[in-house]
Amino acid sequence: MKFHAVLDIQLHAGIADPQGSTIERALPTLGFDGMSNVRSGKSIHLDIEAADEAAAQSQLEEVCEKFLTNPVIEGATINLIEAS
Repeated sequence: MKFHAVLDIQLHAGIADPQGSTIERALPTLGFDGMSNVRSGKSIHLDIEAADEAAAQSQLEEVCEKFLTNPVIEGATINLIEAS
């Protein structure tokens, strides 16, 4: 089966996010009020072939843990969509 995956990688709560803080400070000066708790991260989109959704999820969790994130300070959310 083929899946499209979106991996959203974010810093864990409590870890300083200087990029998010810079964005948050800039928003009011650009006329965007009422926004707070800005956190930045990265999003990785990819296609994966696996026997089933559970196998794809497991493989993506492993690649996130071993390669795409620093598990000490980052976590990943994996969203899978079956490709048609």
